[in-house]
Amino acid sequence: MKHLNITITGKVQGVGFRETTKIIANQMMVQGYVRNEKDGSVYIEAEGEDIFLEEFVNWCHEGPDRSRVENVSVTEGEVKNYRNFEVFKK
Repeated sequence: MKHLNITITGKVQGVGFRETTKIIANQMMVQGYVRNEKDGSVYIEAEGEDIFLEEFVNWCHEGPDRSRVENVSVTEGEVKNYRNFEVFKK
C-alpha cells in the first residue's frame, strides 16, 4: 500500500475532472479524495497498490476529454488508510 499526493495544473476545473477522477479511481481500486484548489489546480490524495497507482497517475496526465493537463506533480506521503474515494466540493 502506498500514498500519493498529486497536484494537477492546466485547464482542470469546470471540465468534470473531479467526477471522472472518482470513476477512474473506483475502477482502479484507488482510495482517497479529489478537490479543487483556489489556484485553479486539482489536488488528489490517492492510496492503493503500486500497479494501480501507476495506472492512475498515467490517467492523471490525460484527464477527462475536456481538460488540458499541463503539469502533474506527485509526492509520496504517509498512508492514511482511506476506505473509499470521495469528491470534495468547497
